[in-house]
Amino acid sequence: MPRDAVPQPVRLSDYRPPDWLVDTVDLDVRLHPTATRVIARLGLRPNPEGREGSAITLDGDELALKAVTLDGEPLAGSAYVATSSALTILAPPQRALVLEIETLVDPSANTKLMGLYRSSGTYCTQCEAEGFRRITYFPDRPDVLAVYTTRIEAEREEAPVLLANGNLVESGDVEGTSRHYAVWHDPWPKPCYLFALVGGRLDRVSDEFVTATGRKVDLGVYVEPGKAGRAGYAMDALKRSMRWDEEAFGCEYDLDVFNIVAVADFNMGAMENKGLNVFNDKYVLASPETATDADYANIEGIIAHEYFHNWTGNRITCRDWFQLCLKEGLTVFRDQEFSADQRSRPVKRIADVRLLKSHQFPEDAGPLAHPVRPQVYREINNFYTATVYEKGAEVVRMLKTLLGEEGFRAGMDLYFDRHDGDAATVEDFLACFADANGVDLTQFALWYAQSGTPKLAVSGQWDEAARSFRLDVSQTLAPTPGQSDKQPMVIPLAVGLVGPDGEDLPLVLDDGTNAERGVLLITQPKQSFVFRDVAERPVPSLNRGFSAPVKLTSDLSTAELVFLARHDADPFNRFDAGQTIALAYLVEATTAARTGRALSPPEALVEALGSTLEDSALDPAFIAQALSVPSEGDVAREIGTDVDPDAIHDARKALRQTLGEALAPALKAAYARHAPSGAYSPDADSAGRRALRNASLDLLAAGGSPEGIARAVGHFERADNMTDRFFALSVLAHSAPDAREAALAAFYERFRDDPLVVDKWLALQAQIAEPGTLARVGGLTTHAAFSWSNPNRVRALVGTFASINQTQFHRADGAGHDFVADAVLELDARNPQVAARLLAAFKSWRVLEPGRRASAERALRRVADRPGLSPDVSDIVSRSLE
Repeated sequence: MPRDAVPQPVRLSDYRPPDWLVDTVDLDVRLHPTATRVIARLGLRPNPEGREGSAITLDGDELALKAVTLDGEPLAGSAYVATSSALTILAPPQRALVLEIETLVDPSANTKLMGLYRSSGTYCTQCEAEGFRRITYFPDRPDVLAVYTTRIEAEREEAPVLLANGNLVESGDVEGTSRHYAVWHDPWPKPCYLFALVGGRLDRVSDEFVTATGRKVDLGVYVEPGKAGRAGYAMDALKRSMRWDEEAFGCEYDLDVFNIVAVADFNMGAMENKGLNVFNDKYVLASPETATDADYANIEGIIAHEYFHNWTGNRITCRDWFQLCLKEGLTVFRDQEFSADQRSRPVKRIADVRLLKSHQFPEDAGPLAHPVRPQVYREINNFYTATVYEKGAEVVRMLKTLLGEEGFRAGMDLYFDRHDGDAATVEDFLACFADANGVDLTQFALWYAQSGTPKLAVSGQWDEAARSFRLDVSQTLAPTPGQSDKQPMVIPLAVGLVGPDGEDLPLVLDDGTNAERGVLLITQPKQSFVFRDVAERPVPSLNRGFSAPVKLTSDLSTAELVFLARHDADPFNRFDAGQTIALAYLVEATTAARTGRALSPPEALVEALGSTLEDSALDPAFIAQALSVPSEGDVAREIGTDVDPDAIHDARKALRQTLGEALAPALKAAYARHAPSGAYSPDADSAGRRALRNASLDLLAAGGSPEGIARAVGHFERADNMTDRFFALSVLAHSAPDAREAALAAFYERFRDDPLVVDKWLALQAQIAEPGTLARVGGLTTHAAFSWSNPNRVRALVGTFASINQTQFHRADGAGHDFVADAVLELDARNPQVAARLLAAFKSWRVLEPGRRASAERALRRVADRPGLSPDVSDIVSRSLE
């Protein structure tokens, strides 16, 4: 598509099957830095479900066509029409045929990092969503599945390692040359977006895995030379993922080899290409010296996610890109469950919900809102969103909550049995659960069709005379772009009634039935539920485990929330009770600050957190989560309109100082109690102890007291691992301006040669909520460590500034908005995907106070007015301004 073309809407309602099917793809790829020759032999046949007598139309993007033959004979020029974006065979015979296409591509000039590109001397591909068309002309859509055989040829010195999908079937030297080749065959039909090829100088970490049926799988993790020592945890995570998927879902691996390649320049986190996963190296490389506990957890989760795609995404793929949630939301749910089993399930659930609320809830509330399964898109790259991934996972989780463990597994088993080898739809997926359990999921399917976050209002009333307790529940769903009228949703509301002794009461409804698994089914705008045999006034525990992705309000008093924070048997709600108290206080404090009104210290929150800190039975990782007060984004979302980021920041800063001072004895005791003993280990228990110790350090230093800062300096200087070192550096960066620069300089000097650690250094500086940060970030764009060509550097510095530093991105003078808009325009010609994702930081601009709102709109319109925008950026900016 020309850069100045306006992306045309693609609609789900317009879907029709492909006119031609591709059974086999034989690729001969002769690698060269600037002139890679690709010969593709496609075994095609008319689709019985397509249009009779149709032409063969193949997609392309920036391709140079060299030759076309049909069944071995060169095609006359009048028999086809070729452009850089399409190849059409005008009147092909309506039978099985072989079409051979020769194209030339320049991997070194491919700064978009889509298709075949060359980075740091390594050849790599990225084909999802529509990158294969940048390698050869092809029907680039996910419902065209073929068996691939790939021959790769390259200079042996330049690329001694040659990898592709499937199993290696042949390799050797090219006679009379300095080149060599490898032939890979993948027996499982797949869409072209799952094609992968890698060539370069790489080190290999080897291992093996024996499947449940006794088949040996050769495992390899390929990294840049000299970095093999940092790939061990990724390999361990892969093996644990493979075993877990067999045990939890009955999914066994199906090739003789499984390879992972880590590359430095990658637009995404990772890609699940069949048998050859390609990763951003930040999600593979780890050592105690260079990676934090969060890095280890991310590596574990993302390795699992991409491996789990082997069944939910590869063996069963998407019919079209509207069904993206069918592979991504489902696989996110699976990787969340894996990580919960490997670590602390309550802490993992808290982390997942925090991510959902911070990323997806604002998306649902802004101009970029869309359903989990969109009905229309202009640029599919812009729909790899929190709604598709995180909310998509929550919808799958609700299915499990509704159907129970056995019912959910029965539905998944039927899905695998019925659709293995298919390109499926959301309807196919839901039908498996409906058929396996004998239930009607028609209304539940609205979760895939309606955008927005449902609001659930709950109130309770105890009738002492009748010994009953009634819950009144109402649901609403506000209009969102393109959807003005909403229907009631199916909301599984997990509840408990906590008695005065802190124990859960039996849940017996007034009709004498037990509330199965404590889940109430909300299906109407208003409903009431009456529980009988309730002799004493209970405190209701609502939406336990965050059983539904809703915004819940209730009539619980502050005293009742403190009670739940002390006694609730549900860990998530015990955590959430404290968060609710803190959030209400921060909203009131923000309003008070803007009106000059004084606000009393939050005694209820101090009481709740104090009891949590002193409860030795609690997981330290859980306590650390409880001590982390709601983010500035959380407060802004709660306020909803005329948001002043500076007022929110000041209120939150003051609260953290208050908590640090009020809880100081308990925080100091926790800090001392969890001092390190023995060598660093990334296991969950050790990570939890470090998390609590560091959270205590953070609050003790929050007010900038000399004692707190001295403790943080000592923590930084004595640290023997990246988790402690970087956390202490973060405390100093945010709370100790006088000690900050020396610590930042020392950190950089120590790790200047490690790009992934330098990313942390860049990102930390971009977060500092001070007026000088914009100049600092601007200066860092000219630093030797920064490169506009590397997505990791851009995300670390500019992306962090725009997405996290709310006071400086949304500066009152508009300079933050202008800086990010300039960055988007700078990047658009080089890498439109990265540019578009930066621009998405404006998604909540309409909730800002009038001055900042006007500034954001000016910046967006300046981007919109630039001639020659990419489809990616044009799509985001036009939707943001609609």
